[in-house]
Amino acid sequence: MKTDRLLSLDVLRGITVAGMILVNNPGDWGTIYSPLKHAEWIGLTPTDLVFPFFMFVMGVSMSISMKKYSGHFCSQFVIKLFKRTVILFLLGVMLSWFSLVLDNILHPSKGISLIQVLLPLHDVRILGVLQRLALSYFFASLLAIWIRSKAALFYTIISILLIYGLVLWYGNGFELSEDNIIAVIDRCLLGENHMYLEWLPDGGRIRFDPEGFLSTLPGIAHVLIGYFCGNIIMQNKTLYEKIVQLSVIGIILLFMGFLFSYSCPIIKKVWSPTYVLVTSGFTYLFFVLLIWIIDLRKCSKWIIPFQALGCNPLFIYLFASLMADMLGQVGLHEEVYAVFVKLFNPSCFSSMMYAIAYVAVNAGLAYILYKKRVFIKL
Repeated sequence: MKTDRLLSLDVLRGITVAGMILVNNPGDWGTIYSPLKHAEWIGLTPTDLVFPFFMFVMGVSMSISMKKYSGHFCSQFVIKLFKRTVILFLLGVMLSWFSLVLDNILHPSKGISLIQVLLPLHDVRILGVLQRLALSYFFASLLAIWIRSKAALFYTIISILLIYGLVLWYGNGFELSEDNIIAVIDRCLLGENHMYLEWLPDGGRIRFDPEGFLSTLPGIAHVLIGYFCGNIIMQNKTLYEKIVQLSVIGIILLFMGFLFSYSCPIIKKVWSPTYVLVTSGFTYLFFVLLIWIIDLRKCSKWIIPFQALGCNPLFIYLFASLMADMLGQVGLHEEVYAVFVKLFNPSCFSSMMYAIAYVAVNAGLAYILYKKRVFIKL
């Protein structure tokens, strides 16, 4: 089996990007099917699997791409790692900046200067999805190339999750409040204006960043778990042996995650250790399913849209985010969604169909790039 461009890996990446676009772009945020919502706090929905799926895939890809360095530091590795980290992080900040600038231009406030319009530095959110990917990728890559022993790397993952779990336990980390250790650290490092405004169950809002600095720590473990998966698929074993090994690991991760969830709740917004274990387990098993369908059974006629999305995942995600923001700010989102309401009536179904249509538009762009062999690496 060719592992330098594993077909099922591209498809998994593409399905993940499609999922990210789908759950982030409903027609109406007030009418969404429950599976397409994040858990309010404790618990897990299919939507809560999307982001960790991407973290996991990043780890698998990291394992394959780092093979050429043979586990040794070199200037080429450091430069490439640092460059990609900075680009990803700045693109994430740019998404927040772009939204604020567009809002300032379309809805200007009295007395605001041009500099304040173009550089709303006072309110730019520093952290976010791409920033978490950047930081997790950076530190996971350093650990993976520095710690050559697989056993030592395994114990490093366990240590990260254990230490983080203890910090949450003693730092009010399982409560959605401003006293949560994650919020406290982010306020100290970033300031309230640069943090996400999280919704409370009662409709109120507090400054709490679900992609905070502290909760990026288990994200590093998440990428490393994917890195282990990449090592397995590159082993000189039969495809069947790899499927069995990956399945066993996935089942163990699920079992351990749900077992420990009685004392350490599964919470996506703090990226709790059990959340890492459970979502990694689901990803392992879903990846096994794709390998079995695509690489073993050779059932691949349906994969083209996802394969195309998987070849330019970060670019498509970035494009979809920017376009969604623009459509919303200029009012086109409401006009387009009104068409879906006329077709399906105002309902969760019409909201979902809008999201599916938006995924299809972005998949179309991805397909054009794929056919032209344009692969934009970020």
